Amino acid sequence: MKFIADFHIHSKYSRATSKDMDVDHLVEWSRLKGIDLIGTGDFTHHLWLEELRSKLEPTDKGLFVYPDSKSGGKETHFILSAEISSIYSKKGKTYRVHNIILAPSFAIADKINNTLSRHGNLASDGRPILGMDAAELARIVFDIDANCMLVPGHIWTPWFSLFGSMSGFDRIEDCFEKYTPNIFALETGLSSDPAMNWRLSKLDRFSLISNSDSHSPSKIGREANVFDCELDYFTIREVLRTKDRKRFLYTIEFFPEEGKYHYDGHRNCAVCFSPQQSRETKNRCPKCSRALTIGVMNRVEQLADRPVGTVPENAIPFKNLIPLEEIIAEAKGLGKASQAVMREYYGLVSKFGSEFEILLNAHEQDLRANAPERIAEGIMRVKNGKVHIRPGFDGEYGKINIFGEEELQKEQSQAQLDLF
Repeated sequence: MKFIADFHIHSKYSRATSKDMDVDHLVEWSRLKGIDLIGTGDFTHHLWLEELRSKLEPTDKGLFVYPDSKSGGKETHFILSAEISSIYSKKGKTYRVHNIILAPSFAIADKINNTLSRHGNLASDGRPILGMDAAELARIVFDIDANCMLVPGHIWTPWFSLFGSMSGFDRIEDCFEKYTPNIFALETGLSSDPAMNWRLSKLDRFSLISNSDSHSPSKIGREANVFDCELDYFTIREVLRTKDRKRFLYTIEFFPEEGKYHYDGHRNCAVCFSPQQSRETKNRCPKCSRALTIGVMNRVEQLADRPVGTVPENAIPFKNLIPLEEIIAEAKGLGKASQAVMREYYGLVSKFGSEFEILLNAHEQDLRANAPERIAEGIMRVKNGKVHIRPGFDGEYGKINIFGEEELQKEQSQAQLDLF
């Protein structure tokens, strides 16, 4: 069966998350988005794990379902997931690496929690910070159950990731040592897409997955994965392990420029630089002379051994999308959270079935017949990659314009003339 999965989110028990990141709201938004399988996030937190136990029913396939008599037979599936922040010193350098753990049962999650609790306070945050070497974390997880999956999270984020410019490694083997062969999937993160990762031949064996890392329900699925296989933990694991292109169809991606660490920069000085511009200033801010935060594009170029445009033989395809509420907001000239935008969003989802049905499958004729003209045009431009992007940098999201500044100015001028 074909389904969409988002493996990496957070609960209301993580820092800087919405109070609505609970099971009921996750189910509601999964159905609006068209997500069939969603990670629980934060299974290391005892209160969240207690809620998961009370709301979800285990299957015999390593996944969990939310029982709902009103769903019309369509069940929302969950997979147990958690993210660990490892901050530690190794060979005289401090590393900060985030890893996602996926587990096939509550019993295994309990064993992981019991062991990790000896290394730090799991109750302090939904994403606990442990002073534990990532290789040691891998040893613990795989010793408890070899069917667990450990996926390095958002691997290019400057401050907290496997290859991060400020806190990461140059080689995955230096991070996970002898446990490197046990790792077969990497999360690309919002500020990179698979094409950027294809420039590194050493990543060819890995399945590149994409997830939302969402902190609020409406953001789930902003990046996701599309499979055509059985909804079964062990089948999904095997598909990722073997990088099966027949069953792992493609990933759904942000335009990477929209990610908040795509380019280099210094947010306090409003300096946003391409890798070439950073080299010209020797990675220093021209306004305050402090070091720039080196972003994902620059870091990829540092480690790449292939030119831009390389597509490995076994690459999993991807599609760049913009969330529907952002398209509606720009089409209407309103904020994403405005009531008018959300009314339009709910109306369109009601007509088509889900957000992903609109963005991925709806035909142009159907869109133009069932959506306001400007919104339909915006959706088609996104589908065709016709967008204008100002890259994100140093923690600030990039700015995307679907219609372009000149076009918007012409429309505003015409609207003023129409008043007379």
